[in-house]
Amino acid sequence: MIRSASLLAAGLLALGAVAVPHQAEAKGCIKGAIVGGLAGKVVGHGKAGAAAGCAVGHHNANKKASQAQGQ
Repeated sequence: MIRSASLLAAGLLALGAVAVPHQAEAKGCIKGAIVGGLAGKVVGHGKAGAAAGCAVGHHNANKKASQAQGQ
């Protein structure tokens, strides 16, 4: 029961972070950290998954922004 409650809380936190109308300073990091953290939690490495997800999300956001500027 505790595990499902913490997973529900993490999901609600993720939904709240994505629904915030302003953009974060590190674009892509929040969304990537949420996805990576949830995936990492499944295999027992939530913090490492969140860190990796943040890095990948930030990289993808930068790549998308540079492609948009190039056009």
